[in-house]
Amino acid sequence: MRYPAVQDLRHFGGVDLEEYSRAIVNILEDFRAEKEQLRDTQRAILNVLEDAGSEKFGLEAIQKAVLNILDDLTEEKARLEATQKAILNILDDAGAEKQMLESAQKAVLNILEDFDAEKNKVEAANLELRREVAERKLAEQALKEQRIALERSNEELEQFAYVASHDLQEPLRMVASYTQILARRYQGKLDEDADRYIAFAVDGVKRMQSLIKDVLTYSRVRSQGAEFSMTPFSSVLERAMDNLQAAIRETGAAITVNPLPAIAADATQMVHLFQNLIGNAIKFRSGEPPRIHVTAARNGNHWTFSVSDNGIGIKQEYHDKIFIIFQCLHTRQTYPGTGIGLALCKRIVERHGGRIWVDSQPGKGSVFRFSLPDREEGR
Repeated sequence: MRYPAVQDLRHFGGVDLEEYSRAIVNILEDFRAEKEQLRDTQRAILNVLEDAGSEKFGLEAIQKAVLNILDDLTEEKARLEATQKAILNILDDAGAEKQMLESAQKAVLNILEDFDAEKNKVEAANLELRREVAERKLAEQALKEQRIALERSNEELEQFAYVASHDLQEPLRMVASYTQILARRYQGKLDEDADRYIAFAVDGVKRMQSLIKDVLTYSRVRSQGAEFSMTPFSSVLERAMDNLQAAIRETGAAITVNPLPAIAADATQMVHLFQNLIGNAIKFRSGEPPRIHVTAARNGNHWTFSVSDNGIGIKQEYHDKIFIIFQCLHTRQTYPGTGIGLALCKRIVERHGGRIWVDSQPGKGSVFRFSLPDREEGR
């Protein structure tokens, strides 16, 4: 709006005042409108300022929230970094574990290879073992058959020896009687050769009778042995020594005895056993009077008996041979005998389930030992 200048008003002195007033009113109304506009503007500014204040507080809250978020993000970053480190560590451990697993796998493969090799060896050993078992079974069967045949042969031989010895005794007694008659009637009446021949005949008959008697005894060990019963071996030894009293007195033999046990055995055969062993100790004496010592010691479920002497001794190579029937290490003129005594001892001991052996050196005496099981009564 254009307002008239003051000079213009002055120049119009004759102007109507109402028109002038209306102009002023218009100006005032315009001013009032401007003022209202300013007030509206002021209020708008105040509202804006108020909104700006509210926005400021909101921005501060947002800023704080953002800062909190940033803090959380920092913590989360730290956690993520820690997690990353842990994952890296786990990956490192996984790598080490992988290497260990690979090493273990290789070791297992090697073990499996060794196992396969061992399996092959075991299978080969099993095949060899089965072959050996089959061969052993065949050998055992053959051995069993041989044992049966041997037992049958032994029984037949024992029976033959018994019959032959028994049947030989009668004609032998007749020969012995006639040779003894010749010796009594014609001793010194014929020449020396005749006397010597008659003496040879008498001696031969006596040896034959002794041999037949020993063969009969040997053959009867199994067939005519008694049932085993509890036998005090001190009594057995006393009986054997009683049977040898003449030889003991003649040679001045000293016999010492340790305590002996009582075990199940054939008492009569045990007397023969000790009688033969002590008799041999007296027979094969050295220049000194015989010193004989009898002992017994328990070894597990067996008793080991020993008969030691100070006799002439036996060479190592004859330690087994002396237990074979009819084996004599000396001439009949030096040490008379039939060669059956120790074979009879072995047969008796084996019938009782034991064994017999000797420890000896020439000139240092001998120790005959035999073991017997400590069994109950009966065969």
